[in-house]
Amino acid sequence: MNKWIIGARPRTLPAAVVPVAVGAAVAVGEPDVHWWRGVLAGVVSLMLQVGVNYANDYSDGVRGTDDVRVGPARLVGGGLAPAHSVKMAAMLSFLAAAVAGLVLSIVTSPWLLVVGVASILAGWFYTGGKNPYGYRGLGELFVFVFFGLVATVGTTYVVSERITALSWQMGVAVGSLACALLVTNNLRDIATDREVAKRTLAVRLGDSRTRTLFVVLVVGGVLVGAAAAWQRGLAALIVIVELVAIRPVRRVRAGASGRELIAVLGDTAKVQLVFGVVATVTLALGA
Repeated sequence: MNKWIIGARPRTLPAAVVPVAVGAAVAVGEPDVHWWRGVLAGVVSLMLQVGVNYANDYSDGVRGTDDVRVGPARLVGGGLAPAHSVKMAAMLSFLAAAVAGLVLSIVTSPWLLVVGVASILAGWFYTGGKNPYGYRGLGELFVFVFFGLVATVGTTYVVSERITALSWQMGVAVGSLACALLVTNNLRDIATDREVAKRTLAVRLGDSRTRTLFVVLVVGGVLVGAAAAWQRGLAALIVIVELVAIRPVRRVRAGASGRELIAVLGDTAKVQLVFGVVATVTLALGA
């Protein structure tokens, strides 16, 4: 596989696509919608996610915190690409997100500029800068806010120019599942992160409580999504997601560790993707 595709971390990309699809589906049935704006919102979210992944690779690589890893190879830490090239890839990804976001702000609201700038800065300083907040256990908060609430509610807003309670509820569900992806990753890396003083939430909580957090996020996310979908009369379809979620939850509760958690990460990404598809169809059909 091309090294730049590896660096973009394809398994994390559902975290960018799902909130946009769900947010757009919430807008179905509104009196005045602009679907092309939803496409631009997708570009913003996807490029922001890719930018964060490259920025994380760069920052962790130059710090040396990726030198010993159990998970997938890293571009800088694994010597696959020079640090300056990975940094440039991150900047170009953020630039693409900024351009698409600028267009959305022009046609919708100038306040979106503030949200866009905050998103990019948060993406860079997650592991970048002198005091990255991702090293202080705040990574999950970033993911929940920007790849849950902001991406979902923001998409509903740019498409329909309305913010609804349903969009907030779905944002919570999507954000919880996105957090579960990060928790899986950090659960796998507890030992190596502790060695390099990377105080992720998983390091702070410890192995046992991190596993409990994972279960709460997955189960809670699905249940919140079901409750929200119930408003449109089709919550039963969320049962499909529950069936897909059984596998990663069982593995984590059974003590999966090391490379076993790489498979769990893939399973968790599937849960989020299936949730996105089911929720999008459910919300659209029930409008």
